[in-house]
Amino acid sequence: MARTAFITGTAGFVGFHLSRLLLEEGWAVHGFDAMTDYYDVRLKQARVAILGAYPQFVQTIARVEDFDALHAAAAAAAPDVIIHLAAQAGVRHSLEQPRQYVDTNIVGSFNLLETARLVRPHHLLMASTSSVYGANRKIPFAESDRADAPLTIYAATKKASEAMAHSYAHLHGIATTMFRFFTVYGPWGRPDMAYFKFAEAIRAGRPIDVYNHGDMARDFTYVGDLVRAIRLLVDAVPDGKDAASPADGNAMTGVPYRVVNIGNGRQLPLMDLINAIENAMGLRAVLNLLPMQDGDVKATWADATVLKQLTDYTPATTLDEGVDAFIHWFNTEYSQLARS
Repeated sequence: MARTAFITGTAGFVGFHLSRLLLEEGWAVHGFDAMTDYYDVRLKQARVAILGAYPQFVQTIARVEDFDALHAAAAAAAPDVIIHLAAQAGVRHSLEQPRQYVDTNIVGSFNLLETARLVRPHHLLMASTSSVYGANRKIPFAESDRADAPLTIYAATKKASEAMAHSYAHLHGIATTMFRFFTVYGPWGRPDMAYFKFAEAIRAGRPIDVYNHGDMARDFTYVGDLVRAIRLLVDAVPDGKDAASPADGNAMTGVPYRVVNIGNGRQLPLMDLINAIENAMGLRAVLNLLPMQDGDVKATWADATVLKQLTDYTPATTLDEGVDAFIHWFNTEYSQLARS
């Protein structure tokens, strides 16, 4: 019998790719998404239309802030696993609309945890972010590093969801994996993300905003690698017996909970990303060099040792390969969608 996944945020960037991967493997996927207008809803609708072509895909449109709708949908799905990806995303937007992050990322995550307590999946997996590491100077970032000095409300809400998830794992024995994403990019991405903005500006001949005068570095993680890692982590269920090992980060002994970085394990300069986009598009960028933004960090870099220990998997897509795939999609499917 096919396994069932209940996934929040299926109309989003990562949720779409993960849902399609599981559907291709024969899973039944019950999606849950609010279809908010944080960015062009047509992009979300196009993603859901692709997922809807699979007969074993079901979608509920509602907000995670609505506990009754969330619980009813999850209970009807009776899932083997719950994967919580729905969130108010965007570090910079959180500087302008912080309440949206509290409502969706804290209240919504609490509702998801209550739902998991009642529905009792075999494994609960929840998305966090590398932003929880704040301005830690020790790099690469490891799961056991301190992550209690967030620089934005976005990061603070994600850290809060980690803390709440740990308490539910401890109190209710819910096997839980938190994964921290590192600078995800690729086809079907969000238009508010830097690489997407760069491509749109370069094509239009507009300058691109480059912060800290380009002296930035990131662990760029291709979305296909990211969702493959999540898929493998689905089967790496924490039981609390090995919680003192390095593969369980900073978990307390006996709690079926772990934190896992999902990153490429490589740190590359921001200018490498810009150069890769230029090369893929055959165009040159005009740089508008600016000082560092509030809440931003100079560098991120994932220590991906725990991911390797748990799954024997290491993301391997190069930046050039990933950017080429994005630009191909950007010039074809996205261009058609934007003209519709």
